[in-house]
Amino acid sequence: MTGTDGTRRRARAIRLGPRSWAALALVSAVGVAGVGWPFLAPPDSALNAHSQDAPWLFAGLLVLLVAVVAATISESGLGPKAVAMLGVLAATGAALRPIGAGTAGLEPMFFLMVLSGRVLGPGFGFVLGSVTMFASALLTGGVGPWLPFQMLSMGWFTMGAGFLPGADRLRGRAELWLLAVYGFLAAFAYGTVMNMAGWPFMGTLASNISFDPDASVPANLARFLTYCLATSLGWDLGRALVTVALTLAVGTPVLKALRRATRRAAFEAPVTFAAHPERRSLDGPHPRG
Repeated sequence: MTGTDGTRRRARAIRLGPRSWAALALVSAVGVAGVGWPFLAPPDSALNAHSQDAPWLFAGLLVLLVAVVAATISESGLGPKAVAMLGVLAATGAALRPIGAGTAGLEPMFFLMVLSGRVLGPGFGFVLGSVTMFASALLTGGVGPWLPFQMLSMGWFTMGAGFLPGADRLRGRAELWLLAVYGFLAAFAYGTVMNMAGWPFMGTLASNISFDPDASVPANLARFLTYCLATSLGWDLGRALVTVALTLAVGTPVLKALRRATRRAAFEAPVTFAAHPERRSLDGPHPRG
């Protein structure tokens, strides 16, 4: 798609409107509170007193996530072509996730989420990330109170790629390196968010690195960093390196395929109907000659 100045403009399958942005802001705020409350709530707060019950409390975040997706789809008028592309990409991502599950964090689905968010924009990216994680949880049996946080984190991860600069102009190796760097950093961010969601509920499994509701924020921060280094650094590094490697190795053809599919789908093209020749003959006189 080209604009009046000759520059390329990407078509977005889902455009976020005011209601969608408001719902996304709400669910993001609740998500931040859900994963960051150990560093936000004072030691004598009632939330710390019920720290073992909090996973079920914040599991209600799933309801808000569904509301965000529903609001985004209903407001944007998501057409059948966009629904089809959403289904194909979500199914592909869900199928890719179990390939490396249990093997040092080798999860190839992350690179597909980065490239999809880049091409199709932040609105489509958030919906795709959330739906893909939900579908993969059903596929692998990973349904639990952690699922809402996985859906939200993956939605953020994929949406962030849609906000990267140069979407209409940047191409070639420069774009691949931009996506690779983003994927590397975002892979660690995803792992950190998921660590924050599960770390407070370790109980006494590892007293030196578990959350202490009576400790100060700096002390708990030190415990959390130790927990990340001891339990998830290898997984996060593996996820980040795989994302970088796949982005640089096969990013170019995947980006071209996604852009070609987006252009052919013509998500934003208005539907018009040509008049039938016989109908035109009845509506006006025949030309003479």
